[in-house]
Amino acid sequence: MGLTVREEEIWNELSIWEKKLSQYESTDLAVLYDKSLEMTFSLLPEKTKEQFFNKLDNWLFHLHAIVQSSQIQLDARERILASARVFDEQITTITDLNQLTIDQLNYIADQQIAKHRLYSFTQGGASGSGGLLLLGGDIPAMTVINVRIVQLIAMTYGYEVNTPVEMMLALKVFHAGMMPKRLQGAAWEELIQEMKLKEDDYFYIGDEELTNTSWMEQPLKQLLKAVAISMFRKKQFQGIPLISMAIGAGVNYQVTRNVSEFAQKFYQYRYLYEKHLQA
Repeated sequence: MGLTVREEEIWNELSIWEKKLSQYESTDLAVLYDKSLEMTFSLLPEKTKEQFFNKLDNWLFHLHAIVQSSQIQLDARERILASARVFDEQITTITDLNQLTIDQLNYIADQQIAKHRLYSFTQGGASGSGGLLLLGGDIPAMTVINVRIVQLIAMTYGYEVNTPVEMMLALKVFHAGMMPKRLQGAAWEELIQEMKLKEDDYFYIGDEELTNTSWMEQPLKQLLKAVAISMFRKKQFQGIPLISMAIGAGVNYQVTRNVSEFAQKFYQYRYLYEKHLQA
């Protein structure tokens, strides 16, 4: 049994999205920015760069493990299963979720995505209204929110994220979702190839490097957002810094929107691809 008519429709939609992503063209300003960023990092000794990105990768690995084993994530996992049992009462594990239809899975994933976009919007507004403590905690908080939503999307489509191979795939999806649009096409192709060539269902075999110079654009944008918030914080309306709150909320919402959209497209693609192979 192959894909249903509805699944074929979604597969075609994914193909159109994938084509647009691969054809995305960089603006002259983006090209200039890339060259400036590369030039800045090229001034650092090679050993220093390697140590910096290795530590950043290790931090992301540990953060993923902490989020995945946290009580709030375990509770969210149970809520996903409870939502799935509305459609099929025999579902007991995350891997059972692939028995649901693609629209049912999309519905459950959309619920998680909507909540986390709201969390990002609220977090951004708080960072724009508070003091240095809230502003300083914005990047770690945003990283946690976006790592968490990628994990939840993966689980929704039937993939546990507590094994080495699924952890690495989830982290690479997070990494790609955080990249600028002009670089996501190449990252998507790498992810799809890695998914298709996956040799083991438990142990990860492949390149474990996550962060690099091109990935640093998003953290730098977050720092620029912090500068803008600091500049506009004193411009208040009835005692409320509306401009700085709007900047923080808008930027954070857009980041989580990009990450969650990319993650959902990837796991939709994977679900349909694997279902087609099993037919």
